[in-house]
Amino acid sequence: MALTTVDTNNKLIRFTKEINREYVRENLFSPYMGEDMNSIIRIRNEPKQGGEVMNIPFVKRLKGAGVGSGTLVGFEEKIDNYGMRLKVDWARNAVVTNNAENQRDSADIFGEAKPLLSDWGKSRQRDDIIKALMALPTETLPAADVTVNGLLYEVATTGQRDAWQTANADRIQYGALRTNTVATHAGSLATLDITNDKLTAANLSLLKRVAMNADPHIRPYKTKDGYEYFVAFAGTNTFRDLKLDLLPYNKDSRPREGNGMDKNPLFQDGDLIFDGIIVRQVPEISSFVTSTWTNMLTAGTTSNRTEPVFLCGQQAAALAWGKMAHPTFRKEDDYQFLTGVGIEMCYGAVKMYSEHPMGSSNLVQSGVVTGFYSSAAD
Repeated sequence: MALTTVDTNNKLIRFTKEINREYVRENLFSPYMGEDMNSIIRIRNEPKQGGEVMNIPFVKRLKGAGVGSGTLVGFEEKIDNYGMRLKVDWARNAVVTNNAENQRDSADIFGEAKPLLSDWGKSRQRDDIIKALMALPTETLPAADVTVNGLLYEVATTGQRDAWQTANADRIQYGALRTNTVATHAGSLATLDITNDKLTAANLSLLKRVAMNADPHIRPYKTKDGYEYFVAFAGTNTFRDLKLDLLPYNKDSRPREGNGMDKNPLFQDGDLIFDGIIVRQVPEISSFVTSTWTNMLTAGTTSNRTEPVFLCGQQAAALAWGKMAHPTFRKEDDYQFLTGVGIEMCYGAVKMYSEHPMGSSNLVQSGVVTGFYSSAAD
């Protein structure tokens, strides 16, 4: 019997026009961004009126004891103040195709250009906020085409990291003990061990106490119903450690029956809330340790991995817009043969800081406590 076989070119191939796009996470900082003074990440729109540098003024609280019934003249208190400079710059991207490629395309791949560019813009802003939170305060404005203000942690020298730790000693925490802070940043990281210095409920509460005791003060975030919270942003590994440590609390103190499971972290993923702290997982923080802040990969006592956690109060960071993200289109089209679409935006991200004391060279991050914790990667 001669079996008829189908030639390769005659075999049936099904092409679908439904395109699967790679998942891009939303900007997980978005719920805490806004224009009001209460926001964790303050949106500033003043650069839209022109200019590439804006000044954000700070004033400190009055600390003097004042006088009683005696003479006040000559005993007035000065107002400590500072102007923080923030630079905005451009971020752009685009894709292009031509009629020949469109003719060959079975699924309208170029039709995905606009959502892909939108995803790129969201990812860029999210990553810049993470970089800004980790950056060291500096009065030197960023170079051209750089949208993160501050000295990027990964390019800072050993001496610059040590100076940052010294100036911000009351708002940097290493693991479980205040005494883990030693003379140098690298030495402080080296005190962290995998047993005691993970992000646990107790260590998270300590991080909050550090924020409450910091001077200048860090103001908590206030919800619409009047509750005050600090908000901590953690990577996947530190968030995992905290979630495991909170299991007894969630198991024994939360309902599991009926609709209780809808809000119990034992069953539902999402933000953790403990001791007046909202803990939000931002996976890219762990990714930055792996790819960029690589000194933390082997920083602990037994060359164990460490990761930062950012405990934030009001106005911990700012995102200033010179021009909101909007689509652009290619004009040089070679007689309508080329099609190009892009996105452009003008902005700057910064961790808020000021001089303390006034007139000194100490630059102090004003709304965030940076914690470092031992946290093994999965």
